[in-house]
Amino acid sequence: MAINPSIITRDLDKISEPTGNVYESIHIIGQRAKQISSSMKEELNNKLSEFASTVDNLEEVFENKEQIEISKFYERMPKPSTLAMEEFLEGKLYFRHPDETIEE
Repeated sequence: MAINPSIITRDLDKISEPTGNVYESIHIIGQRAKQISSSMKEELNNKLSEFASTVDNLEEVFENKEQIEISKFYERMPKPSTLAMEEFLEGKLYFRHPDETIEE
């Protein structure tokens, strides 16, 4: 999925269209962004834990190029809020009110 990392202007009508309320839409996008952020953080921590060292030698810590590349990769990724907004606008998010019953 190619996401433009720069700031772009959004049409509030398109954002509010799925829910009928711009604030509700933003809340849904925010909740999804938290999920994405948590998942990305867990994934990054798992990858970096492979490099965990019990050695207190500072030279070894700074020389780990693989660890630096992994960190840079995650820094260049689109922000969770941008990913969540794209998913919402593309209709890829499922949401409902908690008080609604699911009809089978």
